[in-house]
Amino acid sequence: MDDRHMQIGEVAARTELSLRTIRHYEEAGLAGPSARSQGGFRLYTETDVSRLMVIRRMKPLGFTLDQMRDLLDVTDRLDADGDLDPAERETLLERLREYEQAATEQVGNLRVRLARAEDFADTLRTRLERTATAVRP
Repeated sequence: MDDRHMQIGEVAARTELSLRTIRHYEEAGLAGPSARSQGGFRLYTETDVSRLMVIRRMKPLGFTLDQMRDLLDVTDRLDADGDLDPAERETLLERLREYEQAATEQVGNLRVRLARAEDFADTLRTRLERTATAVRP
């Protein structure tokens, strides 16, 4: 990946996360800058941005910070693959499958909630149209 460094403002713009949220994830041990400038500014790489994007995608699905931390650990270990024995690799893959299943289930739940919300909005729209076109005495 590109080893170009970005400051936190650029990372916030790219990830659509606030500076405060990025700092919170750093304090929680989920994602931090790869380096700091001589002046102490946080410096991020593409890998750091990718990690923040994983977190951003997990948040609306209701994953906890501990679950985010665990999934990131799983993916980090799988990406470092070189030292994994086959049993450990399979264990990590099973944990990854569990997260995929949980995410898929949550997406389904969100689709149901969205459909209900759209139905409600349609009901209100119909009511407004019917009331607005009603002939008044």
